[in-house]
Amino acid sequence: MNAEQVTGSTYLPKAMRIGVLGFGGLGQAAARVLAPKREMILVAAADKQGYAYAAEGLNAQQCIANYQSHGSVGYLEPFGTLTHRSIEDLLEKSHPVDGYFLALPNLPNNFIPSVARQFIKSGWRGVLVDAIKRTSAVEQLLEMKEELQAAGITYMTGCGATPGLLTAAAALAAQSYAEIHQVEITFGVGIANWEAYRATIREDIAHMQGFTVESARTMTDEEVEALLDKTNGVLKLENMEHADDVMLELAGIVGRDRVTVGGIVDTRNPKKPISTNVKITGRTFEGKISTHTFTLGDETSMAANVCGPAFGYLKAGIGLYQRGIYGLFTAAEIMPQFVK
Repeated sequence: MNAEQVTGSTYLPKAMRIGVLGFGGLGQAAARVLAPKREMILVAAADKQGYAYAAEGLNAQQCIANYQSHGSVGYLEPFGTLTHRSIEDLLEKSHPVDGYFLALPNLPNNFIPSVARQFIKSGWRGVLVDAIKRTSAVEQLLEMKEELQAAGITYMTGCGATPGLLTAAAALAAQSYAEIHQVEITFGVGIANWEAYRATIREDIAHMQGFTVESARTMTDEEVEALLDKTNGVLKLENMEHADDVMLELAGIVGRDRVTVGGIVDTRNPKKPISTNVKITGRTFEGKISTHTFTLGDETSMAANVCGPAFGYLKAGIGLYQRGIYGLFTAAEIMPQFVK
């Protein structure tokens, strides 16, 4: 792999070859985020019905057009392949890919960990990044830490917005304090049409009272629409099972019982219903109690706040991988690197 020295002891490829697994709303946004980048090129994309690979880079708009018109990037000529074993077949081809963004559903709860096992089993080596949400899903990955390390995989988990960007902000803000009392994450998401993010909305429904991961996963589109009609398209979420807690605990910052996550999702309006922020309350060494607040700009979309950090962490992961550092890392442990 061609590499050039960037800064210090960090080495990065001249053009990082990136794959996106999952091509729903988040995967399509990821492709659009990568399109203008110089340091990363999209070479692989996969969905449930097929995959596309081009060593010189895929055209994001063509991938999106084929997915939206035919239901799969596998229809993209001449780079597409139709298959119901898209991830397995893509890995079996041994196409050169430096890192994959797993823009996959978090439902069922063991789905992303099961995909990680596919990578281990295939013998593939490189970097994986996810935007996983649930604490229990991250805990499954933590159990695979030694397997990932032995397989030569550098895995960056919980690297979206929350967990991810806001978790990292909390880890940084915590440095002002001698003791952390509370980390409170509140998010607002606005999307014009829930069908653009079906998997994400089902994940949110799974956090609501009266629903489980399994019941939300098996809801039909009609049942989701009926629920949204009852709530006027708004989902209010409190005390969510979000991996920010285990990630901050693993980083030695605060016990998971002092981390809370909640928010409001408007599925009929692109404008955020509330601003997204993280508040870190603690005691300084002088004995003063204070709160840091980090607020995201309302103009930044969910996709921007998930995909941007994911690729920043993927770049950081490739830097670790180039130095022979493998295993599992979280957004609270490693600083992301900006992708130009």
